[in-house]
Amino acid sequence: MRHFIATLVLAAVAGSVPTAHAAVTVQASAPDFTLRSTEGRNLRLQEQRGQVVLINFWASWCGPCKQEMPHLNRLHDKYRSAGLVMLGVNIDDDTKLGAATAVRWGLRFPVLLDADKAVTRQYDLGAMPATVLVDRDGRVRYLHRGYREGTEETYERQIRELVKE
Repeated sequence: MRHFIATLVLAAVAGSVPTAHAAVTVQASAPDFTLRSTEGRNLRLQEQRGQVVLINFWASWCGPCKQEMPHLNRLHDKYRSAGLVMLGVNIDDDTKLGAATAVRWGLRFPVLLDADKAVTRQYDLGAMPATVLVDRDGRVRYLHRGYREGTEETYERQIRELVKE
């Protein structure tokens, strides 16, 4: 577990990880998953088909995650009526900590709990935070590893493109 966390921290500092290690690739179908939300409901990715989906993997201990959350809230509010579904996948071991952090950070989109890291391993993006944009047909269109100031502008451009399709 320490090696996994160290890898994520190093990747976040570096800003990216080589794509050869990613289980998820652009133009491939997004791997389906079902996770429990902080509200207690199960949410399945495949049930979002027909919507543009932004999946953001994050943790309470991740500084860049906290930095990007206000931008994700803004994008969620701006584009949800155009067909964007935003899903935050929290990877904290303690689900109560993940849920409390989501409240403390004021997240306005669904937060899903992946304490056992099954979905995180399935997507294998190797960075924290990591963001996947999925088109209305369920295909991965964009992958982002890490966060740097200004990345939200790229997210917005890509979201606008996908919701217009």
